[in-house]
Amino acid sequence: MKIAVPREIKTHEYRVALTPAGARELVGRGHAVTVQAGAGEGAGFTDAAFEAAGARLEADVATLWREAELILKVKEPQPEEIARLGAGQTLFTYLHLAADEALTRGLMASGATCIAYETVTDRQGGLPLLAPMSTVAGRMAIQAGAHALEKAQGGAGVLLPGVPGVPPARVAVIGGGVVGENAARMALGLGAEVTVLDKSIVRLEVLDDRYQGRMRTLFATADAIEAAAREADLIIGAVLVPGAAAPKLITRAMLAEMRPGSVLVDVAIDQGGCFETSRPTTHAAPTYLVDGIVHYAVANMPGAVARTSTQALTNATLPFVIALADRGWRQALADDPHFLAGLNVHAGQVAYRAVAEAFGLEWTDPQALLG
Repeated sequence: MKIAVPREIKTHEYRVALTPAGARELVGRGHAVTVQAGAGEGAGFTDAAFEAAGARLEADVATLWREAELILKVKEPQPEEIARLGAGQTLFTYLHLAADEALTRGLMASGATCIAYETVTDRQGGLPLLAPMSTVAGRMAIQAGAHALEKAQGGAGVLLPGVPGVPPARVAVIGGGVVGENAARMALGLGAEVTVLDKSIVRLEVLDDRYQGRMRTLFATADAIEAAAREADLIIGAVLVPGAAAPKLITRAMLAEMRPGSVLVDVAIDQGGCFETSRPTTHAAPTYLVDGIVHYAVANMPGAVARTSTQALTNATLPFVIALADRGWRQALADDPHFLAGLNVHAGQVAYRAVAEAFGLEWTDPQALLG
């Protein structure tokens, strides 16, 4: 199969969808891998490393896209990339369609087959291709939040661990999944006072047992979230409804009850954000103020640690890429119902129910598209 790896063009996105080691695996199985010149530089992978792995370099982006059967990316395609996508091609990347109607309709119009990393499942009910970036984002959320709490960044001037005689910062993490646990773990390690809120008692029990009561766990009622917001110096939004838009859990009205200079870090921004006042930002301008509260809502947080993120992503995606390359998308998805859950759009039809419901579009059962 002809596999293309374009350079990411989203603002301050330095990751690449495949490492040279991954390219070597695919070439060794008889596939043709073409990498856009310079695609891996931001993550520390040189063109020479890809060539040594057996990949071909292509400087012309139009040629790269036109000749590809399978296109591997990291972030959702930008408008100029959607225009290059066509029927008969398969796109495998993060999509987060429920937060972006224009992107959804653009992919439908392209006629391509679009498989989303973030909705592929596993036997345990997890999201194996979202998990590595969720781990990175959860850990980065505390770094970003701690920096945003500094007075020069608009924050309250609070040091996360405090010092002897001065209490540590209070951190509230809304959502106890992969992002939330990693954020809580980092905050605990830095010496903060941590509260995790979640609607799953089972998940709260796991966290309580795993961390031996060192973090406070609360069932996530509206009252509990409001109380945590009033007390917290830093709030991490880590909720996830797979494939669907995130619920708005911190409202504009609640900001007035928070301490001035408190910080909101919205890790759910790819899915529309879980704070009512969230809007996507970039690494170039990551924060903004609303009613005296600092908001951090970078939509591609792991892109800032591109080398670590690229390696972690390829580790997770490579078995699925090999399945697509060896068997084609129809057979690969027919063989694995968990992989089939990744199918979002095919030939103008929406195959993921939450995306269709978000925009009032007709939903097509993905099984019917396997033909």
